[in-house]
Amino acid sequence: MSNILRNAVKNAAKLYFKFNKPKRNLKKYIPVSGKVLDEEDLCNLIDASLDMWLTTGRFNDQFEKSLAEFLHVKYALSTNSGSSANLLALSALTSYKLGEKQVKKGDEVITVASGFPTTVNPIIQLGLVPVFVDCSLETCNINSDKIEEAITDKTKVIFIAHTLGNPYDLDKILEICKKHNLWLIEDSCDALGAVHKNQNVGTVGHIGTFSFYPAHHITMGEGGAVVTNDSQLYRIIMSFRDWGRDCWCKPGRDNSCGKRFSMQLGNLPFGYDHKYTYSHIGYNLKITDWQAAIGLSQLKKLPKFLEKRTENANYLINKLKDLEEYFIFPKIEEGTKPSWFGLLLSVKQNGIFTKQQLVEYLEEHGVGTRQLFAGNILRQPMMTENEIPMRIGSSALLMSNRLTETEYKMLPNADYIMNNTFWVGTFPALGKKEMNKISDLIHKFVKEKLK
Repeated sequence: MSNILRNAVKNAAKLYFKFNKPKRNLKKYIPVSGKVLDEEDLCNLIDASLDMWLTTGRFNDQFEKSLAEFLHVKYALSTNSGSSANLLALSALTSYKLGEKQVKKGDEVITVASGFPTTVNPIIQLGLVPVFVDCSLETCNINSDKIEEAITDKTKVIFIAHTLGNPYDLDKILEICKKHNLWLIEDSCDALGAVHKNQNVGTVGHIGTFSFYPAHHITMGEGGAVVTNDSQLYRIIMSFRDWGRDCWCKPGRDNSCGKRFSMQLGNLPFGYDHKYTYSHIGYNLKITDWQAAIGLSQLKKLPKFLEKRTENANYLINKLKDLEEYFIFPKIEEGTKPSWFGLLLSVKQNGIFTKQQLVEYLEEHGVGTRQLFAGNILRQPMMTENEIPMRIGSSALLMSNRLTETEYKMLPNADYIMNNTFWVGTFPALGKKEMNKISDLIHKFVKEKLK
């Protein structure tokens, strides 16, 4: 009887969705991003509600398994956001269980100067030193030719994002990591489904991170994931995510290791309950089964979502190709396949119009735009108003927050991106009609400026 009632509730939900489907008025305004939900997402949400389990449960187990299968990676752990995924990834590398490979306070982490703050924040929060390397104007990714000159004997990690779903030069960066014995964390929060030489980004380095915020390739509202092929890192990441505990039992389960009362860790008495033994200074960053339920149904649609994003980006690039005199279009590294979060456009310095003028024009005419997140992040108040030890590129000088213009000029491309780069949407709810409107408006703007 319970299954009959459950199915009746789910069928009613499908009917409800049919007559109350959320609608977008794309004629009035074309947003840069947005979630794409259907009746299966609603049904999964209701199905999880009927379980009354509340915390991570059967849907989360299946989501983690399905995500790992999609990415062809051994381990996937869900977490409550992509930002938390980044925090967990770097926290894991500070574990004493890694022995000589442990990352300690004062060690350096190479990152990129232009991007989203949550790639940089964990470095600072964990007492490590960010080393900022400039970007490539063609890709808006880190300039891989500048990485090696920034490495010192204190450098332990490279932690960088694939900008807006366009993979960076993984071959060269992996070579550098192997040569200097460095960890590589791939922030793939904007790049789910992007591919490097037939391998999903996020699975090439030691740890990969993903975000499932509504703007991203799939959504569970708030949510993220950490993935790895390393069994030791998997256990450590799980520990940091789950209060720092040493036990790896799932909620509601006991004695998965078979040694619950037969271990002696730390200065605890022999046999102290392993469920209440803590090996790290951790957090509670799990998701609910509601989130996992939506993520699971979204994951099934991901291939179609990726196909649509690629179609939109390629179509818009082709429509704008005649304006190459005025714009830098994103370069795609050889052997890679982007999963476009949005389409980046950099205005060439031309003396005719600026990025600011074009962005304001597009917004006034119903096309949403976004900056490349923080621009040159060193110019953000988060950096200028706090005493943060840092280095810039090859400079051996440990700097703080009061940078001079001479020091900022060590990152010329990050400044260029801050002043000249923006992006427009390619998400699956958009199509040729919207891409044509974006293209037509950009063409009209340029034509008016050339008069």
